[in-house]
Amino acid sequence: MRRTRAAAAAVTVSLLATAATACGGGSADSAGGSDTAPKELTYWASNQGPDITADQATLAPELKKFEQRTGIKVKLEVVPWSDLLNRILAATASGQGPDVLNIGNTWSSSLQATGALLPWNAKNFQAIGGRERFVESAIGSAGAAGKDPAAVPLYSMSYALYYNKKMFREAGIEKPPATWDEMVTVGQRLSKDGKWALGAEGSNLSNDIHQVFVLSKQHGAAFFDAAGKPTFDTPANVEAVKQYVDLMAKDKIIAPGNAEYDKNQSLQDFANGKTAMVLWQSAASSFKAHGMKEGDWGVAPVPVPAGGAPGTGKNTNSMVAGINMAVFKNTDNMDGALKFVKFMTSDEEQTLLNKTYGSVPPVKTAQADPAFATEDLTVLRNTLATSAAPLPQVPEESQFETAVGTAVKELFADAAAGRPVTTDSVKAKLTKAQQQMSN
Repeated sequence: MRRTRAAAAAVTVSLLATAATACGGGSADSAGGSDTAPKELTYWASNQGPDITADQATLAPELKKFEQRTGIKVKLEVVPWSDLLNRILAATASGQGPDVLNIGNTWSSSLQATGALLPWNAKNFQAIGGRERFVESAIGSAGAAGKDPAAVPLYSMSYALYYNKKMFREAGIEKPPATWDEMVTVGQRLSKDGKWALGAEGSNLSNDIHQVFVLSKQHGAAFFDAAGKPTFDTPANVEAVKQYVDLMAKDKIIAPGNAEYDKNQSLQDFANGKTAMVLWQSAASSFKAHGMKEGDWGVAPVPVPAGGAPGTGKNTNSMVAGINMAVFKNTDNMDGALKFVKFMTSDEEQTLLNKTYGSVPPVKTAQADPAFATEDLTVLRNTLATSAAPLPQVPEESQFETAVGTAVKELFADAAAGRPVTTDSVKAKLTKAQQQMSN
């Protein structure tokens, strides 16, 4: 397990104060860890399956396999997404945390700035088989440009539009919507008799950010300028956020109750036939866990503006999604941590785990397995290759998720309560979020 170090980076307080429940500084010790506890590791895994119990069942035999091969016992904790970022930030501040952990790839630059994570330089990459094994776009979402990555890609994903084939047939709809105009038209045909067209996780800050980031790109906007300064409340960003919330407030194709969703409830609604569509990353395994069978759902690219087709710029239709694996710099089992990352990114484990979770391996050779040629994963792979863009790789990214994500959450709450969502109210929320970034 990691030892506590007294060294503190003062920058952590200002950088992460709005995102962490406890903030006082992360380890800035550049000397690295040690190997004083060579027989054990602690590992915080993210919740990739339908629930924590399913993740434990998936990972336990693999960790046992690693122990049999190396003699190193891995103590596993699967941390819910609602807790993971704050748990990590508290660990960087206190010096008490795991040896190895999963992080959302969008957090890489923020966590990199704390100085608490092991930089993946040429030597460390060589210890796990070399940087060239990984898809370069996945490496690009592992830290700030010009710096050694703060983590290694583990699972790659993008967003897709999943639709319930039975509900589409019953409504006489032949194909999924390819543009947002079509989404509204189709959605209003589907939203009746207690059923709704589109599911959303209105209280899930990360999910909200992912959706409005894409819409911002489609409006030709950005949440940060070239110098890395926040530009949250520009007219185009206001339009983008309003467009998303209006799917509930004006277009009436998202159920008001979805404003409170933050634990994947929209996936269960989809599986139970209450909702006809969801915008999600790698959802197939969750649908199966909720009782759906292959063929019950279809997969299509996320809609783009009228007249467009998925691509770059205003035709971006996903963020580059994924999970990275990081090592705390002051681990007391550095050799074991590197061995564990090498094991988890081996072709064998990449094929098994990404197949289980319905994600795409960021390791090139593992992608050749036929398991990744399904309809679902073909859409995800094509999106990652042609029409996905990384979220801003700036040190303040986690603050951005908290500030703007909270703004979107509050706007959904207004919509659900019947309060008006106007251009002025959206701008006010985004201006407040931007002001929080400078405090």
